[in-house]
Amino acid sequence: MTLSGAPPLIAASGLSKRYPPNTLALRDATLQVHPGEAVAIVGASGSGKSTLLALLGLLDTPTTGHYLLDAIDVTAATDSARTSMRRLKIGFVFQAFHLVPHLSVLENVMLGLSIKGVNGQRAYDVAREQLDQVGLLHREHARPQTLSGGEQQRAAIARALASKPPLVLCDEPSGNLDSHNSALVIKQILASVSSRSAAVIVTHDQQIAAQCSRTIFVRDGLLAEA
Repeated sequence: MTLSGAPPLIAASGLSKRYPPNTLALRDATLQVHPGEAVAIVGASGSGKSTLLALLGLLDTPTTGHYLLDAIDVTAATDSARTSMRRLKIGFVFQAFHLVPHLSVLENVMLGLSIKGVNGQRAYDVAREQLDQVGLLHREHARPQTLSGGEQQRAAIARALASKPPLVLCDEPSGNLDSHNSALVIKQILASVSSRSAAVIVTHDQQIAAQCSRTIFVRDGLLAEA
């Protein structure tokens, strides 16, 4: 659901990314994503999907183009400003779960909140609430290596969503999961979308794309909307 009149969370114009010596990974990418939307990014391996997601997530800088994140111009932001924006505005869900192995599930989610500036009792309460929402409260004291793949991804989703970021960026979040767990994690990601937030999901799975508000195809670094 797109919320009419709401300013876009993502407003990118003419984004390109060139890697030396002469690889143009993304070409003239222009897109907007509004609160209430879940947007699927679909394309073959090497098409430029991950490059686009890295630019949108402020993990990389464009060679050319212009980017506003939640109405803030981040095109030429400093490293410290980009780090601050990531903490405040973005939750990441990756195919690799990136959980800290020596921390419990609860501690992993609390660590994510700490990075966002939420600490102490508040972080403890919010982390447990989020784990309950993804059905993992009973595993709060478990270490990641004792969890199934689906449970680890749900823990990663809890960590990403606990601070209720305006933008959730997902890179093949169900790529390592069976169909049952894939359906569970996508349901949780889509449920996070609200009148104040949006999700962008890079996926190879057309069934996942079909559940999103709209689909953008990437081919040879070029974007085309379905």
